[in-house]
Amino acid sequence: MNTRPEASRRRRVGIIGAATVVAAVLFVLLAYYSVGRQSLQTSRADPRSEAQLTRGRIVYEQHCAACHGQKLEGQPNWRIRLPNGRLPAPPHDDTGHTWHHPDDVLFALAKNGLVPPYAPAGYESDMPAFRSILSDEDIWAVLAYIKSHWSADAVKWREEMLRQTQPSGGGR
Repeated sequence: MNTRPEASRRRRVGIIGAATVVAAVLFVLLAYYSVGRQSLQTSRADPRSEAQLTRGRIVYEQHCAACHGQKLEGQPNWRIRLPNGRLPAPPHDDTGHTWHHPDDVLFALAKNGLVPPYAPAGYESDMPAFRSILSDEDIWAVLAYIKSHWSADAVKWREEMLRQTQPSGGGR
């Protein structure tokens, strides 16, 4: 019985496994830091762009206002679950929590719906995924339109909140 080759093989497998784990962790960290910096530094949702605001208003009125309100006010009692266990549509104005989230998260929620990693697996929501209905440019325009309705205070609080959640070195 030759245990030396077996021990050597186990050692190689262990080293390869450890290297794979380290590479995966580095990849996740790199992706996290890259997205974090992008969230604060750039956004494709520009509330100062008249073209984007016009497009965003039209798309919002056609696809979002029925649930989130013509004035972004959301549905009544949006924090209280309905009899079916789902939550009503939240407001997108200062009274809601939309401004608490980075643009990339808001984009993903609109495009993909409430699915992991933004909701638990199997979470039931009336929020549809718009990926097959709206273009990415339409979604960014809606986000610009929503952001244009936030007060200066909400924008300031949001920037501070996002700055605090960014990895070090990811700020402006």
